[in-house]
Order: sequence, then structure tokens, then C-alpha cells
Amino acid sequence: MYASSALTGGPNVSEKLAQLDIAPIPGRVGQRLRNELIYQSTGGGLAQEPVYRLEIVIRESLTPTLVQQDGNSSGSVYNLNTTFRLVRLSDKSVALQGQSTGRVAFQRFDSVFANVRAREDAEDRAAKTVGDELKGRLAAYLSGAA
Repeated sequence: MYASSALTGGPNVSEKLAQLDIAPIPGRVGQRLRNELIYQSTGGGLAQEPVYRLEIVIRESLTPTLVQQDGNSSGSVYNLNTTFRLVRLSDKSVALQGQSTGRVAFQRFDSVFANVRAREDAEDRAAKTVGDELKGRLAAYLSGAA
């Protein structure tokens, strides 16, 4: 995935990933996902002139787990569902589209602060999971794209 594609005569995948313009994504988790993708595509360096624009829409939800007899939940699963489109900037055509999901379980506690922190931790881990998966899918597509 990171090797030069000398067989096809094109630039390597990391250079193509650096040519992505990642559109803003609303919300804390959206910003976390966008930052993850920017870092993964540029490696912390400067982005190149964009060839593609990545547009992502997220949907978040919670699923209670470990429901006790009194109806309280002692655990939850944070669900992050994304729909993405990779748009070629030269002709505004959709080059690649799809969906990606991240599911992360977390424990609920008596402390309000601990619950907030556990949920934010779950959100961050889900964003990292989705970011890793999207990077792999984008790299696979861009390694074969002209």
C-alpha cells in the first residue's frame, strides 16, 4: 500500500493521498475524523494541490447494553456511521463512494465525569477506526486510479 507503483508508472500512494482535500465535517466527532484523515493522508506534512475532494457525512447513535432489571444500562455501544464520496475536482464526477462504520463499547459509571470521559473516549476510538478503514479504501482506489 505504501510502496511505489513503479509497475503502473504513476506516483506512489502516499503522494496521491496527499492530494486529497478533506471537506469539513460538523461536530466534535466529525472534526476528530477529519483531523485523523488529514494526518493519515499527509503524515503531518503539507498537503499538495488537491486532485480529489473527500466529502463525509456522519451519523452517531448509542445502543444501551447490559440492561439491568431496574432498566438502567451499565454499558453502551457508540455507533459511528459514515457515508463518503470521493469527487474528482477536474470534472466534479464521483470517483468512489461508500459507507463505513465504527462500533465501540464503553462502560457506564456512577460518576458523571467518568461517563462523559468514557463516551468521548469511545467517540475518539470510533473516529480512529473509521479513519483507518477509509484510508485503506482510498489507498486501494488511488493505487489503481490514473
